[in-house]
This record gives sequence, structure tokens and C-alpha cells, in this order.
Amino acid sequence: MAFLDLLGFALGALRGHRLRTALSVTGVAIGITAVLALTALGEGARRYIVDEFATLGSNLVIVLPGKVETTGGMPFGGVTHDLTLEDHSALARLGRLARTAPIAVATETLRFQDLGRSVPILGTTAEYQEIRRLRLALGAFLPSGDPDRSGTEIVLGAKVARELFRGEHPLGQVVRAGPARFRVVGVLAPRGLSMLGFDLDEAAFIPVRTAMRLFNRTSLFRIVAEVRIFAEMDQAKADVLALLKDRHRAEDVTVYTQDAMLASFSAILRALTLSLAGIASVSLVVAGVGIMNVMLVSVTERRAEIGLLKALGAPAPRILLAFLAEAVILAALGGAAGLAAGAAGVGLLAFVYPEFPVAIPLWAVGAAVSLSFFVGVGFGVWPARRATQLDPVAALARR
Repeated sequence: MAFLDLLGFALGALRGHRLRTALSVTGVAIGITAVLALTALGEGARRYIVDEFATLGSNLVIVLPGKVETTGGMPFGGVTHDLTLEDHSALARLGRLARTAPIAVATETLRFQDLGRSVPILGTTAEYQEIRRLRLALGAFLPSGDPDRSGTEIVLGAKVARELFRGEHPLGQVVRAGPARFRVVGVLAPRGLSMLGFDLDEAAFIPVRTAMRLFNRTSLFRIVAEVRIFAEMDQAKADVLALLKDRHRAEDVTVYTQDAMLASFSAILRALTLSLAGIASVSLVVAGVGIMNVMLVSVTERRAEIGLLKALGAPAPRILLAFLAEAVILAALGGAAGLAAGAAGVGLLAFVYPEFPVAIPLWAVGAAVSLSFFVGVGFGVWPARRATQLDPVAALARR
């Protein structure tokens, strides 16, 4: 029995039971579609996180006051010293850091004429624009210079400017924040909601020294810095820790690097993606059971054909291959339909939500094709073996 004869034998059997064939193919297709869709969602979430980190800037080191650690007592440490502008000035002199920016944050009501809006106000310096890759729609960012300088400049997020000025030109206008008055020097370009930080469209920026006086603060919220060379991230982190430990006489700050946070998020999301793919694969097992049942029925209905083949001298391996070919064809058709449906579904999702970078990873395609093949072979072996074990005389006698 040549290969084409095997293929014709299998296809003829499948055509003879079109409804059972269609149901089996549909079962496999649903399983493959589920695997592709869920892995695409997981991969999309991972890419979204990576893109969000890219919008934060590159090669970032973030310094927070307080030591985050687990000890024998309470699972957190206290703040021994404030994180101050003097600390920021010392860090700015480190050779491995390209630029640094202090941040002080509080929520305050901004007022223009009879309109008011509660917004987060960030006190910072001109370097923050470069570190965070902020784009301006109008005007300029905060002026560069000594961070100890108090100024009355304010830069507004796009949404804040739109709601406060209602179509009026904001540049040069005076707004109030508590008892202080500020002159609008710039408006940020719309940026959208960031899941990893502030919604900068709803924020405002003022000089850091002015902010600390306005908020009655002595400690910074954090310091962000950009490392000159990515390969020196670990050394830069060590330099920051050593400098602040020397200044505070204690290791009382926490330093995060952007690549470490990104690696943690990526590892978590990859594990989640694999878990989703594993859950979706359960439906393929169900489809495999369906293929096995179809094949068992086929063996029962075609006992006479099997007996005739064996009587004519067809060896058991050939008969085994003939019935395995049916199972593999069912799985292959289901796999192809599942790939097409999965790709169409992911494409539709990308069209409806273009901001979410959903994509089917290549390994998921390979896994889906392999799974469909193993489903066909794995669940077709037992029925095919039953066919080879039939006695030809008994099979023909029960025709």
C-alpha cells in the first residue's frame, strides 16, 4: 500500500462520515484558537509593559528614601534620614550618571479665574524632561539652573490646560496653587495614561525648591537618574548606594534600576503566558478524546475492510499507518483552521484596540502545530492498534 493509497484510504473514510469529521476538526480548531489567543494576550501584555518602561526613559536608576528589606522583625525598614536636595546635588556629580532630577509631589488645587482643579503637582528640575522624554505642545519646560533656585514657572499637562483655560491660550497666564501664584510657561503634549506612573496629562510641574516650600516638605519623594552607559547600570547603582550610605552614615535608601524592574515584569508575564497556554491546551485533550472516539467507531464500522486487507496480505504496520493517517488528517485540518481563526481573532483585537500591542509569538505557532500533530498521533494510536489486532476471518465473517 503506497503513500497515495494510504492517503486515499483515509480521506475516503473521512468523506464518508462528514459530520463526525467536521465535529472533530472543530474541536481541534477551538483548542488551537484558544492557545493562540491566550498566548497573544500574554505576549501583548509583556510588550505593553516594555513599551511603558520605554516611555519612562532609558537606563534609569530610581532612588527612594527608606530601606526596603525583610528582617527578623517587621518586613520593612524605617527612614533614618530624609532624601534631600543636597543628596541630589551629590549624586549629580557622579561620573556614571548623565543627568539627575529630584522629585517632590503633592496634590493641590490649581485655579484660574473662577475655575479650579485638583491635580498632582511635581516639583522637579529641567533635567526631568530629558530623563522622562517629555514632549511639549506649547512653550518650554522648567528653566535649567540651580535646583535650589525658587521660581514661579509652571508647566501644565494637556488635560489640565484644556480644562482650566477652556480654549484660551495658556502661555503667560497666571494660575494659583494654594497661596502661591505661577506663570504658565509650557504645556505638555498629550501622553495618555501610564500604568507605571502618573497620568502626566493631569499633572503640573514647578521648580523643586518652590514645591518643597509650598508643600512644607524637607524630604524628596524620590530622585531619578539616567546612567550614561547601559552596561554600567550595576556599577552606577553601587556608586549611588555607596555615596548615600557615606552621606547618611547608614544604608537607608532603596535603589531600583529600570532593567531589573523590566526583567521582573517580563518573567512574571512570561510565566502567566505559559500558564494560559497550558490551560488552553486542556481543550486540545478534549478534542483528542473526540478524535479517538471517531476512530474507534471507524474501526468498528470497517471491520470487513480491515479483514479483507489482512486477508490480502497487508502487514499490520500498513494498517496501523492507514488509521493513524485518518487521525493525523483530522488533527492537521483542525490545526490549520485553528491557526487561521486565531490569527483572524488576534487581528480583529489589534484593529479594535490598536494601542494594545497584541501579537502571536512564533513559539506559540510552533507549539500549536506540534500539539495538533501529537493530538492526532497520540489519540489515534489505540484505535489503529485495535484495527491491526483484528482476526481477518472473524472480521470478514461479521461483515
